[in-house]
Amino acid sequence: MNSSLDHRKSILFIVIAASLWSTSGVMIKILSWQPVAILAGRSIFSSLVFLIYLRRIPTQWTRWKLLASAAYILTQFLFIWSTKLTTAANAIFLQYTAPVYVILLALWFLHERPSRVDWSSMLIIFVGMILFFGDKLTTSGFDGNLLAVLSGVTSALMTVSLRAQKDGAPAESILAANLFTAIIGIPFILKESWTVTNWLILLYLGTVQIGLSFILFTRAIKDVPALEANLISTLEPVLNPVWVFLFLGEEPGRFALIGGIIVLAGVALNALSGARTPEITPSTS
Repeated sequence: MNSSLDHRKSILFIVIAASLWSTSGVMIKILSWQPVAILAGRSIFSSLVFLIYLRRIPTQWTRWKLLASAAYILTQFLFIWSTKLTTAANAIFLQYTAPVYVILLALWFLHERPSRVDWSSMLIIFVGMILFFGDKLTTSGFDGNLLAVLSGVTSALMTVSLRAQKDGAPAESILAANLFTAIIGIPFILKESWTVTNWLILLYLGTVQIGLSFILFTRAIKDVPALEANLISTLEPVLNPVWVFLFLGEEPGRFALIGGIIVLAGVALNALSGARTPEITPSTS
């Protein structure tokens, strides 16, 4: 397949993945379970999706595969933990400082250098994010803010580790992480109320919001540089309140709307530039 066409399709996959990730907010608001139980419950279903997709359990391990699995788990737990100690806006905003860490990690480990468009897109996206979350950001909750920053670091590490497996099977890292989370979280699941509504929501979260989205993302990361993939993924926090508005009627503020439009513009600039001139980087695996 033509590499340019492959790159465009991969960008579309990341856009779809970020859109699916963004639906978690409204679904988790409806769920009555505790965060760790939700994480474990959806991991059961996402593990099944990846087992069907891969048709195998990982048996060969590399440092990148282990690192990606560990970073995935840490990102999930650090984010949940941080939201308990600081505001949700702080937690999301600070986690999405990840592109800064992706630049450093991708340059050091993958030798992927950011382009001028990458720098411009990142600046535009950060300005939009400040406007988007501006009226909700606070200086309180230092411990939670620190954990949110760490979740941004682990998120960047996950993206770079998946990208480093571009000649392998990065989806195996996500399968392993979900299997581990599902097993560890069983005691938390047993303490929750088992209603049809709760399990249907968990079914969606596991099969679509995590399962399908990460299948698309791990496929796309083979053809898209780590920083570009991470910048496009910033669609997630912008689309999250859209679903909350549509299903729960919570209206975003004026500055949030302006910020969201700016973020979308930054993502579009990066995605369109990448689609026109895909970056080919040497193999590092």
